[in-house]
This record gives sequence, C-alpha cells and structure tokens, in this order.
Amino acid sequence: MNATAHKTARVISSEELLAHYQGHRNLTRRTIEAFPENEFFSHSIGGMRTFAEMVMELLGIAGPGMQEIVSGKSEPLNEHVEHDNSKAKILELWDQTTEQINMLWPKISAERFQENILLFGMYEGTVISSMLYFIDNEIHHRGQGFVYLRSLGVEPPAFYER
Repeated sequence: MNATAHKTARVISSEELLAHYQGHRNLTRRTIEAFPENEFFSHSIGGMRTFAEMVMELLGIAGPGMQEIVSGKSEPLNEHVEHDNSKAKILELWDQTTEQINMLWPKISAERFQENILLFGMYEGTVISSMLYFIDNEIHHRGQGFVYLRSLGVEPPAFYER
C-alpha cells in the first residue's frame, strides 16, 4: 500500500463514530437512571466526586465541545450545570445534549476531523482526538458510576448493551 492510500483509508465512518458515541451516551443515561435520587448527588467513595458531579463534567464537555468544534468559537470549560438537585433535570439536560450532538455532528466534514484545535482554549489536539477523548472520558466516569452503584447494592446496566 502506498502512503497516499494509507492516509485516505478509513476504518470507521463519521456516522458509525456518532452511533458508537451515542451508544455510550445511552448507556451512561441508563447508569444515571439506575442511581437512587439522593445517592446520585451525595454518594462517593475514597474522596472521589459524586456521580452527579462527574455527569456535570460530561455535560460541560459534550454539548459545548461540539458547539465549539462546529463554530470555532472557544468558551472556557464550565463543569457546573443548574440541576436543582434533581436527577430528572440532569436527564433532561442529558437528552438535550444528545439532540445537540445529533444536530451538530453532520456539520463536521470528514476533513475537519484531522484539523488541529485548541478546545476550550486549553486542550490542544485534532477534532478526532478531542471526540475520542469525549468518549474515553465518559467511559471512565461511567465505570466509576458502576462502582458506586455496586457499592449501593444496585446492579448497573450491562456495559455491552449500548
């Protein structure tokens, strides 16, 4: 294979990556749903943040990060969202972010995924490395949520059912 063919070969399409990402988001949503209301906002182990705080980080990254990737307008990362200590409000915000991602995703051309960006004015990489970070970070925090659920005697959703 020559160098040009190697550069243009695709392993996964943009649409497949979006489906993969949304599959993870769906699983994280079910993880949020599995938490008892009070423990979602209060339970932690070993000084780690509550799962609600981790989910606020995910919300602060996903929608605003996608908006920045599409618009090119950088805003500082904000990991706090108003939720009135309501899991239902967090789930509503989660669903709004899911719709926002679906709306913005088609505006990212295949070529754009390879462009360098400075996300939130501080994280340097390509669009694709940023998107992969969004997914990896969500998986990481969802794993912490799974540990919390098990410590509460709650069976987490099956990790492979995305």
